[in-house]
Amino acid sequence: MQSFDLAADGLRALNATLHALKDHTNETEWEIVNPRGAHAIAVGVDAPVEITVRGSTGYYCAGMNKQATIRIRGSAGPGVAENMMSGKVIVDGDASQYAGATGRGGLLVIKGNASSRCGISMKGIDIVVHGSIGHMSAFMAQSGNLVVLGDAGDALGDSLYEARIFVRGKVKSLGADCIEKEMRPEHLELLAGLLERGEAAGKARPEEFRRYGSARRLYNFSIDNAGSY
Repeated sequence: MQSFDLAADGLRALNATLHALKDHTNETEWEIVNPRGAHAIAVGVDAPVEITVRGSTGYYCAGMNKQATIRIRGSAGPGVAENMMSGKVIVDGDASQYAGATGRGGLLVIKGNASSRCGISMKGIDIVVHGSIGHMSAFMAQSGNLVVLGDAGDALGDSLYEARIFVRGKVKSLGADCIEKEMRPEHLELLAGLLERGEAAGKARPEEFRRYGSARRLYNFSIDNAGSY
């Protein structure tokens, strides 16, 4: 395992080192020590490597991730895994605002709670939250899946497109054009796979969740819906 001391060598050197990794690298296991809440740790990684951050992080950790598996042994600040393309990001603690924002692929797992705007404008990413999520989560979410084992705050799925939302607990309120939908066999199968991949298979069963999605009333302008735009 390659070890990098962020306190000694600095963020710029860390990210430059990780950006230099190629698909065929034999340096496949990395640990980052002394993160001390630094911002932009391990952003833009594009190699099939495993990175463990031993401590909590600041803004945008693992942003734009591609291929890598990045585990944060602590909590994450705003924008963790923002605009992720592929790979996997696991947060062992809690995540702050807009976790997984604009994510286009891959899997984000949050073992604790996520704050407001989790999954905002998600575009293909899968997000599994073991705890609860805050208000305005999945706002304008276009595609992908958001799975919440706990509760959801106000305005869930506001202005939703075609993303799927599965919530096990209570939903404080639904946003504009978001409605509860039937949980069909194909959704139970999809959810079982997401729980397995999200390290939550032993914590919940697919039958315990409700599904939410777009009512599709806002796809085209209608004067009757003017107050919802």
